[in-house]
Amino acid sequence: MIETLIALLSILIGIIGANLLGYFSKKYSFGFTGNTLIGVFGSIFFIKLFGHLGLNPSIIMQTENVNYVLFILNLTTSFLGAILAVFLLKKLQHSIKNL
Repeated sequence: MIETLIALLSILIGIIGANLLGYFSKKYSFGFTGNTLIGVFGSIFFIKLFGHLGLNPSIIMQTENVNYVLFILNLTTSFLGAILAVFLLKKLQHSIKNL
């Protein structure tokens, strides 16, 4: 149950990160819906990518207590993954427009 909550919180942090980037930098905005979708998939992708390093929810809760260092790293990775996904997709959009 707690693992699911950690995973959902990570996705929420990714959504917040992508939408904050779009809000403060209009250059990287895909609109609220676009940034939300990019935030979801960017955060999931990065958590799965770095999950083998101990950032997945089952390892965070392995001892039946929350490992707060891994939890903070999980949230940070989710936040940065969503922001990086927005950057990369905006760069892809510009390169497609320039073809």
